[in-house]
Amino acid sequence: MNVQKRAEKSQKKGLSPLAGYEIVFPEPMSEFKFACPVCGQHITADSSASGGQLECPTCFRKIVVPQAPSSPDPKFIVSAAEVSKPRPIPTNGGSIETPQTQPSRSPAILIAALVLLLGAAGAVAFVFRDRIFKRGTDVAQGKTNAPSKKPPEPKKVYAVPTNIVWSLELTNVSFPESPPVGSVHGSGFMSEKAVLQGGTLHLRQGRTTPPDLGISIQFFAQLGEELSGKKIEISADRSPPVPKVTLRWKNEQDKAVTKNYSEGYAMRVEFGEAANGRMPGKIFISLPDDAKSFAAGAFNAEIRKPPPPKQKQPKAPKAKTAV
Repeated sequence: MNVQKRAEKSQKKGLSPLAGYEIVFPEPMSEFKFACPVCGQHITADSSASGGQLECPTCFRKIVVPQAPSSPDPKFIVSAAEVSKPRPIPTNGGSIETPQTQPSRSPAILIAALVLLLGAAGAVAFVFRDRIFKRGTDVAQGKTNAPSKKPPEPKKVYAVPTNIVWSLELTNVSFPESPPVGSVHGSGFMSEKAVLQGGTLHLRQGRTTPPDLGISIQFFAQLGEELSGKKIEISADRSPPVPKVTLRWKNEQDKAVTKNYSEGYAMRVEFGEAANGRMPGKIFISLPDDAKSFAAGAFNAEIRKPPPPKQKQPKAPKAKTAV
């Protein structure tokens, strides 16, 4: 029976034309909550917005509004999907339940900590910029902190004095008031340091050991103090024993060379009184070498203890031969 005939029949019976029909009124639009898949922010939307796109108010990412849940339970929070990613599929066939928690602040804390760390590193680099850049320059140029060997100091060269004359005669000898000067092996000599060690007087030129030039005189004494106030004169014709004299110099290869004289030289020495570990004195000496080495002047020698005696190595017993 069509709708029109049924309505006419209802009117004849005095009924409403809509008798027998169930009137269904549409349900009002319901709201539901869903979670942002990026930051977890809870968002409220009408069911009519399902399938549409919106921007998360917290992380500003484009998300797709999910379908409204079938359950009216407000504890069920549907998870949305990012526009560029598919919405996660629930494993139980229903809505995905997510805990109602506040948005996480850990990304913001991490970013703030990173900014503080970079700021501290920049401050340290600014304070020590000179050292950092200098170190980088040194490394690039092959420089290191290893101590470098200092080049040897150039040898001092003195002229042979002209106010002192080499002579094997001691009759008219005079002592200059300046430090002993002269000539050793043909080179100009000046005593830069005087040392009286034991009974040996050393007149040295140069800071190295052995010296660049030097004259050593070994007197008959065990200690330097024994020579206090003594005057010693050795003529060229005096027979041994006489104090041994040693000339010292260096050859072209910078190797030490020595030459000893036990006679044939002329010398006059006058020692003062030892005081405060020093011995004053005056000296004139001429040697019979081919270069006519000599020295004359006043000294103030440092008194040192004699060197320890050298220990003789025991000789190995001779092997007996069988007869």
